[in-house]
Parts: sequence; C-alpha cells; structure tokens
Amino acid sequence: MHTTPDILSLLAIGTATFLFAGLVKGTIGLGLPTVAMGLLGLVLPPATAATVLLVPSFVTNAWQMLDGPELGRLLRRLWPMLAGMVVGTLAGSWSIGLAWPGAGAALGVALALYGLVGLLGLRVAAEQVKAIWIGPAVGLATGLVTAATGVFVLPAVPYLQALGLGKDGLVQALGLSFTVSTVALGIGLTQAQTLDAPLLGLSVLALLPAGAGMWLGQMLRARVSETVFRTVFFAGLLVLGGYAVVRGL
Repeated sequence: MHTTPDILSLLAIGTATFLFAGLVKGTIGLGLPTVAMGLLGLVLPPATAATVLLVPSFVTNAWQMLDGPELGRLLRRLWPMLAGMVVGTLAGSWSIGLAWPGAGAALGVALALYGLVGLLGLRVAAEQVKAIWIGPAVGLATGLVTAATGVFVLPAVPYLQALGLGKDGLVQALGLSFTVSTVALGIGLTQAQTLDAPLLGLSVLALLPAGAGMWLGQMLRARVSETVFRTVFFAGLLVLGGYAVVRGL
C-alpha cells in the first residue's frame, strides 16, 4: 500500500527524481515519464504520481518539440497518429484510470525487448510503416498504454524510429508526440477527478530540476555522432525497460 510522504520528503524525492529523469530525456529524447513514474511510484499511487509529473512532462516535451526546424513537416506527417493518441488516452483514462495491475512490468518487457532488437541492428524499414491505417492504430494503442501506465513510449517510439528520421528529427518527433500525450493525459486525469491543487504546485516545482537535467542531457547529445546516439538510444530503452520490469515485479 502506498503512503503519502510529508512535503519535505516529497520535495527531496522529487528533486532527485526529476533531475535524473530530465538528464535521461535530454540525452535520448525520452525517459522522463518512465523514470519519474517508477521512482515516484515507490511512495505515491500511480494517479498521484502522474499528477506530479504533468507540468515538468508538458514543459520539457514542448521544449523538445519546439527545439528544431521540422515541426511543420512532422505535424503534417504524424497528425493521424497524434489524433489516435488523444482518442486512446481519453478513452483509457475513463475506463482504465492508471490502475491496471502489471501494466508497468508488461510495458517494461516490451520496452526492453525493443531496445535489445535495436542494439542487435534489427529494424523495421520505413516502407513497412507507411500504410495509412498504421499511424492512427499506433496512436490509439499508445493512448491506451498511456492511460494504463502514465508512460507514453509504446508503440509510438518504435513507429517513429522506423520512419527513418535523423537524430534531431526523431527527438523532435518524440517531443511532439509526448506533448500531445501529456495534454490528453491531463484532460483524462481531470475527467477522473484525480487532479489536486497542492500536487499541481509540487508539479510546478518539479519543473526546475527536470529542466536542469534536460539541459545537461541536451549538451551530451550534441556532442555524440548519429551512430553513438542510436546505440545510446536503444541501450537507454533496454535499461528503462529492465527497470520497469524489476519495479513491476
């Protein structure tokens, strides 16, 4: 059973959690919700942790979305998936409500397997994900997973990676899809009446360490090659997935 820590303990836990989560996100373009939900979930119920995550998640995702020249092209290319995300997240928040037992472990297994496949050099060609129905289906599935776990990564991340985007294009596309997912999750949490003013205040405070960590991570990413980035990206997925499995079990 979760117990809510006092304010000072929550601030200390939140500072360390969001500094590390922001560093991971700045480096590989994702990981803030996975890390933050995992660590905050040790002391808070999932819906409460998701509420604390809302502001730093939205701001860092919007920052990542706007940090590049390809936003217009990505919107034109990805809008079917984004629409599916909104529908899936809202429907899932109403029916699932971040409460499916075992969801975190199952998500971790899938994430770790995808990271392993990427490290082994096995990839889906861009031509295989261009069918008109794939984008909306991926978005819908991602929305349902988001509602069940508070994490936005699957199956959107493999889909975006398979499109053959470059290092910076992939990171910007991830920021775009995560921004849409964060807004949809916030609406879903409002529908589920889990938003709480004091927790939203803590969420605003969490933006400071998350932003600092993300800035450091972006500095690291700017200094690595495309090949090194792909290796770090897939290794990060493998580690995040393994962490989610251990925590879920």
